[in-house]
Amino acid sequence: MACAANAESSREAGASPCLTRDTLMLVTDVSIRELRNHGGDVVDRATRGEPITITRAGKAVAELRPVASGGLSAEALLARWRALPALDPVALRADIEEIVDTRV
Repeated sequence: MACAANAESSREAGASPCLTRDTLMLVTDVSIRELRNHGGDVVDRATRGEPITITRAGKAVAELRPVASGGLSAEALLARWRALPALDPVALRADIEEIVDTRV
């Protein structure tokens, strides 16, 4: 397994080369001791978007990542909605019937 073969060298570098859940970037491992001693710096890194795995005795116990943004305001959503192109329902129906087998 490629991830297991590189695990030792990547641990020394402080990052895991393996994909984790929904992320494609490297995840940095931080020990509980490092988190205690440099908590502000670790949180700042997470705030900037760096996913961090907290470890205890070398085993992952938690993940630290930035909180998802609150989304768009109602005004911004309305502005986007108003900018959408007009929809021709007859043309849409024709396109759907062309793509979908209506005999089912």
